[in-house]
Amino acid sequence: MPAHYLAKLTSPKRTAAANLHLGVTLAGIAGALNAGGFLAVGEYTSHMTGMLSSAADNLILGQFIPAFAALFMLVAFTWGSACTALMVNYAKRNDMRYIYTPVLLLEAVLLLVFGLVGSSLQKHELITVSFTTVLLCYVMGLQNALITKISNAEIRTTHVTGLVTDIGIELGKLIYWNRDQTHSNDGEVAANHQKLRVHGMLVCAFFCGGIMGAAGFKYVGFISTLPLAIILIALSLAPRFSDELTHAPRNKNKP
Repeated sequence: MPAHYLAKLTSPKRTAAANLHLGVTLAGIAGALNAGGFLAVGEYTSHMTGMLSSAADNLILGQFIPAFAALFMLVAFTWGSACTALMVNYAKRNDMRYIYTPVLLLEAVLLLVFGLVGSSLQKHELITVSFTTVLLCYVMGLQNALITKISNAEIRTTHVTGLVTDIGIELGKLIYWNRDQTHSNDGEVAANHQKLRVHGMLVCAFFCGGIMGAAGFKYVGFISTLPLAIILIALSLAPRFSDELTHAPRNKNKP
């Protein structure tokens, strides 16, 4: 059943398949928010490397307000990650049954807020940064930290630079000529096909999500984030529904 499948994606008992399927789902959402968000707020809100470089450039150029704005977005992303760690670790320490549900629900609620009142929030600023931009940066940090903790740091949904780097490394191993091993004691160089497949799927999911997110923001506007929020709500509530279905009393008159 769909509820059982979705419940496995956010279950505390992890499998490689569950990590991959959840990672692909969240990477698609991240791509949609990053690309679509750029059309909405003019910033790639998952690109912290660019944010930090922008802050450094503007400081040297004497443009202090844009520099502080970039650092403020970096802080929002970092705080989102910190909040994920706080919620997940609190749930674990207090033996809560659904340890990832609070984070997914929080992200879903924030996307609902973004979709419904994002255009109004955009008019308000902190250090020249609109509230919508701060909100997206926070959500990106929240989500990236969640999949990082769920997968034991094997998967990140917004760090495409690292994914592409790993793909390049594995491709280099894949085409390496192993015929002459006289100058090496390390044995044959072999690519990790599983890692190559997983990272390739994550990059494709981010790209496809970006296409859909950009199209959504271009033709529909802020409200295009509502389907993303619904997906997150389904993921967060699936374990509860799955448990109810599993423990539901059977009809004794049924043959």
